[in-house]
Amino acid sequence: MSHTLHRRGTPDSLQNDYVIFAMSAKGINEAGSHAKLQRFLEIIRQFNPVNLGDMKTGNSFITSPETIIGNTKDTSIVHGVFDNREALIKALKAVKDADLGVSVIISGLLDDVHECCRQAGVDRHTCETSLGIWGKTERLPDEDILRFTTMCGHGMVAFSLVKKMIEDIKAGRRTVREAAEELAKPCQCGVFNPSRAAAMLEEILCLWGVRIA
Repeated sequence: MSHTLHRRGTPDSLQNDYVIFAMSAKGINEAGSHAKLQRFLEIIRQFNPVNLGDMKTGNSFITSPETIIGNTKDTSIVHGVFDNREALIKALKAVKDADLGVSVIISGLLDDVHECCRQAGVDRHTCETSLGIWGKTERLPDEDILRFTTMCGHGMVAFSLVKKMIEDIKAGRRTVREAAEELAKPCQCGVFNPSRAAAMLEEILCLWGVRIA
């Protein structure tokens, strides 16, 4: 899976951005795997992820975690997002101990993820990296906008929505946190990190000289 590989930003801004997800292999261990995927979600939920989701049901900003877990199917791909490495390591250890027999993937800075795996007692099997964006890159918005939109690997967070949230904060219509959570809603899979979004919104507004508190 590669839809979480394309998150853009500086190493500092990506430091506390981890996506962990699980899936079965079609034609190999797919049949009956929904119970294992449900258990995966139940396990990682104990460690307070900032987002949770299933591509078929939605994320925790548009429905409840109970609904997400309860509607898991054999073909689901289930996700959790953490904003600190300690929680990720604890979740990864718990998933390892559960020995669910499904594929588990973590996205984040490579060296950092490798160290998290080491501390959790997990041997990394495979490593994938993004080759970036090719084509008519001149048609893309500013990098500040891409840092938000690339947190949804299927491109469901619109460039215009990011701009609107910034304008709403400036006009006092939303708080930074409310805007970050609104940006998380269109990302069906639940891989958008609202904590990182809030930090980036604050950074942008401070650069523009906008008081946010």
